[in-house]
Amino acid sequence: MTRIVVTAKVGPDGVLHLTLPLETADANRDVRVTVEPVPGPVPAAEEWRQAVLATAGKWQGDFERPPQGEYEEREPLS
Repeated sequence: MTRIVVTAKVGPDGVLHLTLPLETADANRDVRVTVEPVPGPVPAAEEWRQAVLATAGKWQGDFERPPQGEYEEREPLS
C-alpha cells in the first residue's frame, strides 16, 4: 500500500472526519493515521501592515549606545 497524504479540517465539534481514496485491494486492512497540525497561513499584507502600525511609536525611553571598548590593534597583512 502506498502512502496517502490527506489534509482535512477538524469540525467545530472537535471531530475529524476522513474519507480516504483506497483501492478495493486495500479493503479489510489495518491503517495508521498520524495527526499533525498544519502550520497556519502567512498573514496577508493588510494584517501585517496593521500589526506594524499597532507597534509603531510604542517605544518609550532613550536610545543609547553603550561603550564599545578599545579597538584591537592587529599586525598588517603582508
